[in-house]
Amino acid sequence: MAAAAATPLPPAARAPPGVVAGRAVEAAAAAPGAAADPGQAARVEGAEGLFVVLGAGLAAASHPLLYVKLLVQVGHEPLPPTVGRNVLGRKVLYLPGFFTYARHIVEVDGKRGLFRGLTPRLISSTLSTITRGSVKKAFPLEDMEHVSNKDDVKTSLRKVMKETSHEMMMQCVSRVVSHPLHVISMRCMVQFVGREVKYSGVFSAIGRIFKEEGILGFFVGLVPRILGDVIFLWCCNLLAHFINTYAVDDNFSQASVIRSYTKFVMGIAVSMLTYPFLLVGDLMAVNNCGLRAGLPPYAPAFTSWIHCWRYLSAQGQLFRGSSLLFRRAPMPAACFPID
Repeated sequence: MAAAAATPLPPAARAPPGVVAGRAVEAAAAAPGAAADPGQAARVEGAEGLFVVLGAGLAAASHPLLYVKLLVQVGHEPLPPTVGRNVLGRKVLYLPGFFTYARHIVEVDGKRGLFRGLTPRLISSTLSTITRGSVKKAFPLEDMEHVSNKDDVKTSLRKVMKETSHEMMMQCVSRVVSHPLHVISMRCMVQFVGREVKYSGVFSAIGRIFKEEGILGFFVGLVPRILGDVIFLWCCNLLAHFINTYAVDDNFSQASVIRSYTKFVMGIAVSMLTYPFLLVGDLMAVNNCGLRAGLPPYAPAFTSWIHCWRYLSAQGQLFRGSSLLFRRAPMPAACFPID
């Protein structure tokens, strides 16, 4: 199960780049008279293109973080742990964090090495953004009257469920379309582990995967990622709705401000719970593909994503790579004397 900060990402970060900003464009396109005004349509199309470019820039800027995270996910630890102290003052072992790991990559491959696998990731991100916009236009969400907490609870819940279902459809379609390039990007990055050059370009990688694994090779790891997306959307939206409806009092002066941040906070909490789906999806994308990172001792050849999940669960590794700043080594603190 693409790629992550030291803390779980909010909903906007988990969505493909340009998705959140793109909703403003989609709303403008759906406004009355938008289709009848050629100038307005041109401006909307220009804005959509701008958001695609901004999304690509965001993906490029965050790529080193995703790169290090993926190497940690597959279990590649090229640097020894260091001795530190926990909050209780006891000595413990800490694995290298993001900055130390990134410096190691630069020492091995140079600064350009931090952007290994960036090209297919940019293509994947662009395809995802364009697909969401196309699906939105092909299946527009019917306008519903604004429903506040004072309105009928059943009506407001029905509105949330309808919006979430529509968002889920867009996310699933965009995930299917962009996943083949995501697989290529993951495999390009994990070549760092074994210093391979099997996947050296997008077109050559497409040909190799098709020849060795067939069409299904482009969609390995897709199921857990889609399940993670679906669970995330429904849990985040429903929890935010119920909190805003039952826990936030309309008489409170800052009620509107609190409601505006509820979904953001819920996204952080839910993303932590759904992280194992992301981890399993990423590991399946590189498992048993002929690269060292997808073979023992890093992982067995999994027969399915459920096999991968059970293996990680038995090892206590379902949240491996979820934090890149303070990573405890699997060494009990009792090994060190208390000063």
